[in-house]
Amino acid sequence: MKGKTWLWVLVTGMALQGGLSGVEPPQRRTEVTIQGQAFLINGRPTYEGRSYRGMKIEGLLMNARLVQGIFDDLNPETRGRWDYPDGPWDPERNTREFIAAMPAWRAHGLLAFTLNLQGGSPEGYSRAQPWHNSAFTPEGDLRPEFMARLERILDRADELGMVVILGLFYFGQDERLVDEAAVVRGVDRAVTWILERGYRHVMIEINNETGSGYDHAILRPDRVHELIERVQSRSHGGRRLLVSTSYPGGVLPGENVLRTADFILLHGNGVAEPDGIRRLVDRTRARPGYRGQPVLFNEDDHYDFEHPDNNLIAAVSRYASWGYFDYRRQGEGFDEGYQSVPVNWAISSARKRAFFDLLRRMTTETADSQP
Repeated sequence: MKGKTWLWVLVTGMALQGGLSGVEPPQRRTEVTIQGQAFLINGRPTYEGRSYRGMKIEGLLMNARLVQGIFDDLNPETRGRWDYPDGPWDPERNTREFIAAMPAWRAHGLLAFTLNLQGGSPEGYSRAQPWHNSAFTPEGDLRPEFMARLERILDRADELGMVVILGLFYFGQDERLVDEAAVVRGVDRAVTWILERGYRHVMIEINNETGSGYDHAILRPDRVHELIERVQSRSHGGRRLLVSTSYPGGVLPGENVLRTADFILLHGNGVAEPDGIRRLVDRTRARPGYRGQPVLFNEDDHYDFEHPDNNLIAAVSRYASWGYFDYRRQGEGFDEGYQSVPVNWAISSARKRAFFDLLRRMTTETADSQP
């Protein structure tokens, strides 16, 4: 086994830009699958047997938006924006601290998180994005330093029994790729990289919020299904990746995506009332093309976790998974937020604790917990 492991390390660089054949990947521990509207890990429903206030939790995939786990800024003019309170920006420190925090998230019941090869706005929300954060070269090849950081996170998630929703593109950074051919090449390179390493706990989000100003037409709502189908057509050892894409807050998915995606990604940004979340889920399931896939929010910046009703509760009441999105508001310090760089990846603020406390009550305490 040591010889096989050494060989795998030796050829890792080759796998970044092309396919490998006949190389045995490392043994993996965690596999995510879908059965009806439920997610399964290693063949068993998530949160098996769980309910909360009479609402079914079993089969949901509760998650958080933690997209900056491999972040770096390749623009020397903006790199200094991300310095730590106690020192200069360091992408390796960022990934180390991310990995160190993962067991605590898992212990509170978090089973999944979203990463992105082009991150997200390190300011939370941004109009302009002069920074350069992309695991892709302009031609759509993979940058080894980004992928090495990703590999460390994926390996740890696999050990912990966690699922990774891996986004490929982010608006404001997709223009870093020179043309549509580079975008397609990037999809192929990333999918091959995942499959040939034997990862079975990774689900693909083609791009964060199709419709949010992407430069390349193939990443926009009327054509993004082409990339979903492209991912579905690529397999390794008889296995392919589950894949979808997300929409801006409150936006209903298009029929083309509903007909092709393996799971449905919604965002709750802009949906201020819990009843709006319920309506969004109900209307999604009623749209032409919907085939009974799981519905999963992987971004929502509304909280009120101490209240009897909130966006998280509303999603669960409609048997939809929910994802926590937190960023640093104006005037807040380093301990706040999971998207603003630099990130304190610990459960380090009252807002973070409120989410994780509710998640723990819902998922890891008695089978029908009460608030």
